[in-house]
Amino acid sequence: MHRILLPLLCLISALPGQAQLLTPEKAAYTRQDSLRGSITPERSWWDLLKYELSVTPDYATKSVSGENAISFVALADGQTLQIDLQEPMKLVSATWRKKPLPFTREGNVFHIKFPKMIKTGSRETIVCRYEGVPQVAVRPPWGGGWIWTKDEQGRPWMTVADEGLGLSCWLPCKDHLSDEPDSGVVMHITAADSLIAIGNGRLRDKKPNGNGTTTYTWVTTSPINSYDIIPYIGKYANWSSEFQGEKGKLDCSFWVLDYNLEKAKPQFKQADTMLSVFEYWMGPYPFYEDGYKLVEAPHLGMEHQSNIAYGNHFANGYLGRDLSGTGWGLKWDFIIVHESGHEWFGNNLTDKDAADMWVHEGFTNYSETLYTTYLYGTEAGNDYCIGTRKNIVNDNPIIGVYGVNKEGSGDMYYKGGNMLHMIRQIVGDSAFRTLLRGLQKTFYHQTVTTQQVEDYMSQYAHRDLSKIFDQYLRTTRIPVLAYQSNGDIISYRWGNCVKGFNMPVKVYIGGQAEKWITPTDEWQTMRAGTDGQVLATGVPDFRPNNTAQPTGGRPNPRGTGSGILTVGATGNGTGGDGNFSVDRNFYIVVHKQG
Repeated sequence: MHRILLPLLCLISALPGQAQLLTPEKAAYTRQDSLRGSITPERSWWDLLKYELSVTPDYATKSVSGENAISFVALADGQTLQIDLQEPMKLVSATWRKKPLPFTREGNVFHIKFPKMIKTGSRETIVCRYEGVPQVAVRPPWGGGWIWTKDEQGRPWMTVADEGLGLSCWLPCKDHLSDEPDSGVVMHITAADSLIAIGNGRLRDKKPNGNGTTTYTWVTTSPINSYDIIPYIGKYANWSSEFQGEKGKLDCSFWVLDYNLEKAKPQFKQADTMLSVFEYWMGPYPFYEDGYKLVEAPHLGMEHQSNIAYGNHFANGYLGRDLSGTGWGLKWDFIIVHESGHEWFGNNLTDKDAADMWVHEGFTNYSETLYTTYLYGTEAGNDYCIGTRKNIVNDNPIIGVYGVNKEGSGDMYYKGGNMLHMIRQIVGDSAFRTLLRGLQKTFYHQTVTTQQVEDYMSQYAHRDLSKIFDQYLRTTRIPVLAYQSNGDIISYRWGNCVKGFNMPVKVYIGGQAEKWITPTDEWQTMRAGTDGQVLATGVPDFRPNNTAQPTGGRPNPRGTGSGILTVGATGNGTGGDGNFSVDRNFYIVVHKQG
């Protein structure tokens, strides 16, 4: 959550359908933005292998201290590396082979220099000690930072939400999405004896320190993106279960505040259903080695890997609401479904640059439609997806600005999901399911670019989908299908589109069954009843009018009488004029000319 809802559904606003970005809009980007969001020379020469971190939060002073042992392999010769730690946090020391290393600070970045050149292939570890008062989350999970609160019984409750803001808001690290610790993370969390500390992966050790504190050691062995590395500290109770999945037994663990145990148990049974559905559509849960964990959090939710944050108050919907407005979204717990969906898209398959965040959010948004489809049928899933279109604002392109840690429009959620819905119509359910599973297998535990995802999908579909991606990801324009009917002659073309846009659409003409046509940005003409066969006839000079209707609603391709060309309702149930109609599953505008 990433995000919940338009930048989150892992990233969504408290108002239904209203999106809020994790990083603020800027008129201009600075060197600090480039240091944070680009592969600088001081980042490029080394590959992250593992973190072993210790963290001790102090609730009274709202401060954090500890150390992070950062293991890496040199990809090229190098001597100075970049470590990220945001102000006002302080790097106390950096050591290598037990010797101190000099460093300089540049805003949110530390440049650490080795006494000699580190040679290609060398495996090294530096230990960074840190302390300070980290940024406090103002409105988590969107306004990121540390969360210092109390539960209903007045006991301390702490965690972090830092997607967008970054792990470096409290921990020295390599804070770039493209490089994950290949061998995972060991996290030692020290908390008061009266509280429980939870981290990613599996609990390896619990050690009383004899001074009123206990240190919990959690281990994840899989690669993990930086904003997913999260501790939770509170008065937790837990229970466990086993899910029999595609790769065998998956250990599931559930953690909630002690007084919520009884209400949580029946609600969290939905996790089993979710795992079954998503394994069907997207393949095996990607982190069997680290288990699946759902943890109550003092904010709405977030997709922390093997450590999902849950704050939906043990009710269905999104804080009790249906973001699609169709009723289907009230039949399941939005946070369990959406945030867990990120285990596949966001955690297993992770974008290399925040500009490509739609790969996380678009696919995970669409997992909600797939979930609804699996449980309640195709039309229910279609209703849900189409219902979310009202939340699309078309303010900015979905793909953001590269190299400065800037995601694109919040439309990455609903518009991204509707784009995938159209591609599913084009390739068919069986092929689309295999495509999703193929993405997960091909890019298993990897970071990717938008181009890699686009190329894979086009290759798998055996058709060039690039113009669809260009239209919906890189522009704010809704394509217009312009048409004219003259007796049984239908003329059509795409407008308001990128050059060469050629998305096929399913249409209804007359009382006949659905058929597929492939419009281009040039006029084509066909005769009704010829299965879309293009005629080599001239196209009349149509008079323009203002009949433009966005698609939605239910198809109704029925007609009676000779020469009757009956329209099925388009996307919002308003397009067409009795002669021509587009299937509602396509997010386009239908425009009659003449």
